[in-house]
Parts: sequence; structure tokens; C-alpha cells
Amino acid sequence: MEEFSSNGVRIAYIDERPENDRGEPILLIHGFASTHAVNWLFPLWVRTLTGDGRRVIALDNRGHGRSEKLYDPKDYHTSIMADDSRNLLDHLKIERADVMGYSMGARIGAFLVLTHRERVRSLIMGGLGSHLTEGFGLPVSIAEAMEVESIEELRDPQQKMFRGFAEATKSDRPALAACIRGSRQVLTPEQIHQIDVPTLVCVGTRDEVAGDPHPLAEMLPKGRAVDIPDRDHNRAVGDRVFKQAALEFLHERP
Repeated sequence: MEEFSSNGVRIAYIDERPENDRGEPILLIHGFASTHAVNWLFPLWVRTLTGDGRRVIALDNRGHGRSEKLYDPKDYHTSIMADDSRNLLDHLKIERADVMGYSMGARIGAFLVLTHRERVRSLIMGGLGSHLTEGFGLPVSIAEAMEVESIEELRDPQQKMFRGFAEATKSDRPALAACIRGSRQVLTPEQIHQIDVPTLVCVGTRDEVAGDPHPLAEMLPKGRAVDIPDRDHNRAVGDRVFKQAALEFLHERP
């Protein structure tokens, strides 16, 4: 992986170029407790997109993977994490890109559109529906799940799921706890209406984390929802229905 400094924070990323570049780069932003590899390399998204002639850029979000670990919640405000993505585009001298995010990465992508509309050609949001506007993102109990000594102490299924995922990805759990506490921002319906780029919202029908994709898509000026059949939050990311919908969307959007 390569690295760059985003306002003093070390961010790791990959930059994969296709054999026949169509000149439409795409930036991939992974979800909470994940990495660029877990969300995008292992499920073959990078191969799928480069095979379609797209330059693929994917970062490890701050506090995740090979990027710098920070332990103050204020360092994880979603707008700050969106700035990391914008700064990466600047670093690579990419003026405009399609953006695809999963779960927390989709939230970051939405904030990126709001703050730097001119940099985003289109937005694909996976694993995030109505919860972009409801509540405060992932519950703070997930942070608490990162801090207990053993997963065996947990009884709540969602806490156990995220703690188990963090252990599987060998994540820095104190950094993840700070991330949860600092990135609990939602958008108002008025802000959703300002996301006027073509937007695809894809959520598994068994996903109990994301919220319903259809109300969110209806609020978006150029939104469309796709259900990923029989997939929960973790299993939807690599699903063929998701991949096919994303490729069709990228070919059809202006």
C-alpha cells in the first residue's frame, strides 16, 4: 500500500489502474471495523471494477487497517473522515470521481458530496438506508463492546457481531471505540435533498443495521434503491446482485 498525509494523519491507500482506462476513476470507502481489503479486495470488487475499465482507489479510513490510529473521538467526525477522502483525490490529482461506500463508508460518501459536490460524479451507498437520517449512526454500545475484556461478556447480538468482526480483522479496538463515539452524525432531510448527484442505495433484505433503503432513495433527488435478497449487513457487501446493480448504475449515470 501507499501512504499520504491527510492534514497530518497518515492514510494508507491502493491505486489500481485497469488495462483499458475509460477515464472514470472510482473511490471506495470501507465500513466500520473493516479495511480496504476486507470490503473491496477480498469480495473481488477491485477486480470487477478494474475489469470494467475503471481506475480504483481505496483507502483504509483513519483508525483502521494500515492507516494511523487515533484515540480522541473528535478526530473521527464524519466530515473530517470525508476530508481524508477529498485529500486523497487531491493527492492523486483526481478532479472528479465516482464514490462507493459501505455502511460507515456510505455515510462518509454522503458527507463528501455535501462538502465537496464538485468532486463527486455519482454516489453508491451500500449497507446504509434510512439510518443516515435516523438516530445517531451505530449505537454507542458498539464502542462499549470494543472495550470489554472478552466477547464472552456480551449478550447483545449486534455488539457481539461488531466485536467479533473487529477481532477477525485484527483491528485496534480502542481506536474503533473512539471512532464510534466521534462519528455519530446523521443528516437532516433538507441535507439529503442537497445530495443531487446520481445515487444508488443498496441494502440487504436481512440487514438489521442499515435501515430501509427505499425512504432514503425517495428523499434523494436522483436516488434509486436496490434490495439485495437474503443478505444481512456483513454478507451483502460482496453479493452479485450488488455488483450487477453497481455496474449498471455506473454505465447508465450521466
